[in-house]
Amino acid sequence: MAGRAPKLRRVARSPGSLRFAIVAARFNERITQRLVAGALQALRAARLGPDAIEVHWVPGSFELPQAASHLAATGRYAGIVCVGVVIRGQTPHFEHVAREAASGIRQVALATGVPATFGLITALSEEQAWARAGNRGEEAAEAALQMAEWIRSIRDGGVEGERASRSPARVTPSEAGERASRGHVRLSQATRGPRRPHGTR
Repeated sequence: MAGRAPKLRRVARSPGSLRFAIVAARFNERITQRLVAGALQALRAARLGPDAIEVHWVPGSFELPQAASHLAATGRYAGIVCVGVVIRGQTPHFEHVAREAASGIRQVALATGVPATFGLITALSEEQAWARAGNRGEEAAEAALQMAEWIRSIRDGGVEGERASRSPARVTPSEAGERASRGHVRLSQATRGPRRPHGTR
């Protein structure tokens, strides 16, 4: 769905020792450099040191998912920012490249658990691409920072949303088992449907 990008939200605390990678497509490199600059600005604003940020260049946007996948597989990065530019006038298979790049980047994040964010610009002309570049790289980097922070809070036993505002009721092991049993029964009945008399089909 098209619309105005959400206002950037800075991470609540310094990412500390976390490392991030930026993967950039060389095709339309001059515009992509603007995206990389925006991403670097956002990561540095989060107080990441120069050794905690790496920039990797690949031939084009189609190669972004593969590069992101290899980087995520190393386990060295808390987030990967993917940026590139696809222009219809320069690329006959415009829709295919943009679609596959988006699908591949999403799959990297789902398969590895490492946030891989989408900072790809699609445009009908170079002029439109320049106009759309804006702070797209910064937005993609901010998304990676926020997701990395959220994942770390989950792993560290942090709380979010409603859980942060109230203490959960203490539940005994027997009560927990009873609740789980009731939930299992409700799920089983919902999936199997109503009971039928024996001997009917």
